[in-house]
Amino acid sequence: MENEEILDDIGALVEEERALRQRTGGLLPEERARLSELEVRLDQCWDLLRQRRAKAEFGEDPDTAALRPATEVESYRN
Repeated sequence: MENEEILDDIGALVEEERALRQRTGGLLPEERARLSELEVRLDQCWDLLRQRRAKAEFGEDPDTAALRPATEVESYRN
């Protein structure tokens, strides 16, 4: 996946997240679950993009960057 594709995915995920957050009257349980999924997926996409950019900066092949598991990416917050 190229950087532009990742950025496109991020844009779509952010748009969906924004739409859910702007809903009035609260979210249904499945919408709250989807919001949580979006947050994790966004963290994974940003992490992948950072990996690709770092590899390119240091002369490595950015295509060797890999999507990390949610458990790993989410633990970065702590």
